[in-house]
Amino acid sequence: MSLLEKIRDRFRPDRVTLQLDDIQALILRSRPEPYVGIHAMLHVDEAEGGRALLGRLAQHIPSAGTWTEDLEAWTGVAISHAGLKALGVPEASLKTFPLAFQQGMAKRAEQLRDFGENAPQDWEDAYRDDHCHIALTIYAVDKDRLDIAVEKAMGEYRASSGVTLVGTHEFGADAEAKNPFGFRDSISQPTVAGAGVEPQPGQERAIAPGEFILGENSETGAPLSIPQPEALGRNGSFVVLRKYDSRVGAFNDFLRAHAEGEEAQHKLAAKMFGRWRSGAPLPLSPDHDDEALGADPQRSNDFSFKDDAAGLVCPHASHMRRMNPRDSQLTILTDVNIHRIIRRSSTFGPKWTPDVTARDDGDDQRGIFFIFISARAYDTIEFLQQEWVNRGNFIDLAEERDPIVGLHDKPGSFTIPKDPARQRVNGVTTFNRLRGGEYLFMPSLTGLQWIAAGRW
Repeated sequence: MSLLEKIRDRFRPDRVTLQLDDIQALILRSRPEPYVGIHAMLHVDEAEGGRALLGRLAQHIPSAGTWTEDLEAWTGVAISHAGLKALGVPEASLKTFPLAFQQGMAKRAEQLRDFGENAPQDWEDAYRDDHCHIALTIYAVDKDRLDIAVEKAMGEYRASSGVTLVGTHEFGADAEAKNPFGFRDSISQPTVAGAGVEPQPGQERAIAPGEFILGENSETGAPLSIPQPEALGRNGSFVVLRKYDSRVGAFNDFLRAHAEGEEAQHKLAAKMFGRWRSGAPLPLSPDHDDEALGADPQRSNDFSFKDDAAGLVCPHASHMRRMNPRDSQLTILTDVNIHRIIRRSSTFGPKWTPDVTARDDGDDQRGIFFIFISARAYDTIEFLQQEWVNRGNFIDLAEERDPIVGLHDKPGSFTIPKDPARQRVNGVTTFNRLRGGEYLFMPSLTGLQWIAAGRW
């Protein structure tokens, strides 16, 4: 049974409290497995032409009212602050957006710790100098359906004036849905209260909808501030897009240098990620991979860290435990539920194999678009980058960084708790180099039409 079929079995229309017909489907709808797709970046040169294109594209964007139904392809649209400005949105409205969004990702490099080789001056052209105004994403079940959906979107673009296509990138993965390093990706997703489904095993409760949908009550019991007017802001959300070049060969070389034999290398990789390559989590399968467990969404998240306080099974420094500490005891206290995100990451490049070496690494060979959706997106990504990714104080590991997505200006270390003495594995480098990104706003369908109409 597919993930969509399992969601459909859990869906209860009488439990829906959100305005699903006004929310873009991409917010709630998981990607298919296998999946293919394309990201397209557009620059608005002339406001009227940009608004006309946005209005036509809006006709091809399904609502979340279809999020449990079969779709062969679907499209999502998000807009940067520079894009809203280029489309002519009044300054009075622009000022109601969060400051981080107004400034854009490149200008938030200090808060994001985007230094050195991750610095904005080295990003790809599509993401530099406010080039990315509109980000168009299409997911499809196969290449034929993708080609049809792309032709529809590009047909609207070719019929437009005053808009320039500044970049495209195709992506995709097979039914195992693995990332460039060979690990099943985007497993743990929050359940959104009011969307019509109950939490799966391992998810303590549904998260308040206002953590993801603007205008709904958040975890504080009240809505977060939304962009004005309400027709623009309500039922929208915020998006973080970060494109990474994955140094798979360097990662493989690291494993070979620090573990003897294939089995030991797989185990070290699992310790660094927190899961085995199948997606089976270490707390449920500490000593070996379990493909059946990894492929079962009813079981693969049904765990906690309460019986592993010392990190002997799943290291505190592992990527999974950093990004979702669950019930871990943290030195720096935080409400984990207000840092939950809906992930829509997409993998590109050849499938992982153990024989790839650093000599095979290169720009755009393999990589991932790290994309997530949250009503607190910018506070969340900047907190993650500062505390959970590029520091270790919150788990008593000083400056030790995330072994997978951390930026290492010099070789770092990865700590594996053991009895009687912990093990430090040295030589961790930057395995994912940032190639660009942007802060985006994903309007509701009403919001898209409000922008397109231009009746300020």
